[in-house]
Amino acid sequence: MHGFTFAPALSLLAALQRVSRVRPIRTFVRTTEERLRPQRLASHETAEHKHQDALNDGDGMHRRATILRERGRGNLPTIVLGGFVPDSTEQVFLLRRFLLRTGDVYYVNYSRTGFSLDMACAQLADLVAELAAQGEPPVIFAVSFGGGLALEWLRRTRLAGATTPLAGIVLVSPVACVEDLLAKAAPKPATLLGRALKPYLESSLVSEATVEKSRAIFARMFEAGAQNKMALRALMTPEELTRLRTAVLGSIRSVSYTGARERVLALRAMVAPTDYFSQSLLPLTDVPALVLFAENEDAVLAPSSPTVFALESAVRAYFTRGRAERVAALPGTAPVQHASLIFHVFEFLPHLGGFYAQLRHQKWRSAA
Repeated sequence: MHGFTFAPALSLLAALQRVSRVRPIRTFVRTTEERLRPQRLASHETAEHKHQDALNDGDGMHRRATILRERGRGNLPTIVLGGFVPDSTEQVFLLRRFLLRTGDVYYVNYSRTGFSLDMACAQLADLVAELAAQGEPPVIFAVSFGGGLALEWLRRTRLAGATTPLAGIVLVSPVACVEDLLAKAAPKPATLLGRALKPYLESSLVSEATVEKSRAIFARMFEAGAQNKMALRALMTPEELTRLRTAVLGSIRSVSYTGARERVLALRAMVAPTDYFSQSLLPLTDVPALVLFAENEDAVLAPSSPTVFALESAVRAYFTRGRAERVAALPGTAPVQHASLIFHVFEFLPHLGGFYAQLRHQKWRSAA
């Protein structure tokens, strides 16, 4: 029997969430439910290993992602793929309750000691196959670098002539190639993140000092978002903020030299969406797709980003039933930043709410 839930109240308030005075009420409802039904995560080992076994990578265990499962209340599960940092569990810190209303949530947390693009795609393929075999094809919810991983998996699956048994896909501020962060013609990186990654891309070897510098940059980017204490009080309790900050900074500090380097090398290996704009490969899938870019992506992404150009100008070529939208803040409030699912959760929720409602309706009609 399910525990007490505020889901009906949350559904009612979803329609009002662009009204700023409702935000403290939503936070109160969410935090109250959090106290009544605290998060319970369990490690999940996929029953399906077909794609992982095909790699024959006996010494690659240190590169395998950890998959955590949190049980939800529906039959529409979500697989979360995070960015470089933080872990997926923190990436959707304030969206958990929303996602759990439709089904189980599977958090894919990349290894901190290494990374393999082949292994990540294989683990994702096996997890999707397992859920589809149970009659619950999932939604892939991919953020920043995770969006690039999702696109790369879709591209490889399409090249192999296979299908993707998904219910839908959400890409939030996807970063799918090096050129998204570093413009080819630019003499130097235009963004803080570009400066952090450039040394990894210029040489196959980087120093520990370079890794430490990149850790400091990622920590500074997170702390910059956390400076507005008044705004954060409308989003979470002091205890939640402390827990989030500890987890995010902990993951940034604990990614090893090899882990950091191999994550960037994986980005370098990804193919830009504009490079496979071809009728022989597209569309990548015909399931519903939602691509969300922030109004202020230029703070992280290069102005000439191939992924932004491809998905905003030709999203239906890549996703037959896809749409691309910009997420903007209310007038007079801070603009929405790249993949800002924590500090701008209320701006993202209306877009996500409508998309998931569409998926639930579609699933209900199919069952009927």
